[in-house]
Amino acid sequence: MNESPSRPLIAITSDLMIRKDRPTVFLTMTYVQSVLDAGGIPVILPSTPGDVSGLVAHFDGFILSGGDDPTTESFGAPTHPAAVPVLEDRQRFETQLIGELDKHPEIPVLGICLGMQMLALCRGGVLNQHLPDTHETHAIHWDHEHAIISEDTDRVASGTVWSGHHQAIDDPGELRVVASACDGVIEAVDDPERAFLLGVQWHPERTADHQLGQGIFNRFVQAIS
Repeated sequence: MNESPSRPLIAITSDLMIRKDRPTVFLTMTYVQSVLDAGGIPVILPSTPGDVSGLVAHFDGFILSGGDDPTTESFGAPTHPAAVPVLEDRQRFETQLIGELDKHPEIPVLGICLGMQMLALCRGGVLNQHLPDTHETHAIHWDHEHAIISEDTDRVASGTVWSGHHQAIDDPGELRVVASACDGVIEAVDDPERAFLLGVQWHPERTADHQLGQGIFNRFVQAIS
């Protein structure tokens, strides 16, 4: 009898909140279900800053999940007064994790919303920290469906996505822009030098369009060699 191939192990970063005076890890189950539907085994990662080199070796792929806003002083800019900062341990952990993943171009990485923004910041990018300051159309990006336009259909399709954010990438740094919204907001970035590194500003785990929703997770898992 032939054994079925092993399913890839996918690490998903989690959010961190203070609940009853104690740090608490949480993640919406939509991420977990999307990884399961793509054929992977999801594992939720707590934010544990420190030596992450051994951690990377245990997983086949990494998803950087969404969340609130990064503090930007460590990236050379003051944090906007309208920002809702993530807890420090989460940002330190994910900064360390991204730095370690940069040494492993063979490992697929998917950044979602905050995850995409962290990828750009760690690659020398700059954020627009409050879209209402610069875009009259900012409301379409908050708890809304809206259209995106692909600049490379081999990476992402054009279509309709669901997003909820008031920050966006202003400069992608070393990454490449592969999709934008009609108002110019950057919607997707990648690194064509890696096996698979894609950042999306929308939430594919909540997007109805298959190509831009579950299809993103399918392609991510399929990229694992």
